[in-house]
Amino acid sequence: MSGTIRVVIVDDDALVRSGLSVILGSAPDIEVVGEAGDGHGLEALVDAVHPDVVLMDIRMPKMDGLSATQHLTARPDHPKILVLTTFHLDEYIFGALEAGASGFLLKDTPPRQIIEGVRIVARGESIRSPGDTAKLVSRYASRGEGTRSAAARARLEALSEREREIAVLVASGASNAEIAGQLWVTEATVKAHVSHILTKLDLENRVQIAIAVLEADLTD
Repeated sequence: MSGTIRVVIVDDDALVRSGLSVILGSAPDIEVVGEAGDGHGLEALVDAVHPDVVLMDIRMPKMDGLSATQHLTARPDHPKILVLTTFHLDEYIFGALEAGASGFLLKDTPPRQIIEGVRIVARGESIRSPGDTAKLVSRYASRGEGTRSAAARARLEALSEREREIAVLVASGASNAEIAGQLWVTEATVKAHVSHILTKLDLENRVQIAIAVLEADLTD
């Protein structure tokens, strides 16, 4: 994307919101356009200020970040969501990623990485560690394992052989450029395939592709 990245910060701790606002405000291409203490009223705030990215705390009173993420991603043309948490690899994080969040960062992430994380999700990319995603799926998606795995495999049947190959590489954490190099195709071709995969599977982003592939147990 071009121009200034508009960000809304959602956290129940006013000091955290203030600190994040200072961090993000130090970047010339980022503007904090709103703040909220929990998920209540967030949709109205989003409608009022039209952010590109919502930086979302996951554990909050009243309406937590998981519920707020689910509400936002159910809307058309919703902003990208980047989850902030003090809890690494918990069920709330898995739920937020499954609902369409573009990734998560720990609250003790260095300021420069938080700024870069906002830029990454604003571009429509995803922040995730392939190993972390695999651990999340094995820990939480394995509940009702047979049913979820069978459903994921059936869902992936909609993909062509090439699309399935690319989906598996996405789940491995490979970038579009890395996939293009492995398959001897252009990066534009990979981007087109990823876009088709998202459309066919009715998914939001690469994280959800990874979750679908890992649930189907298609990785090596």
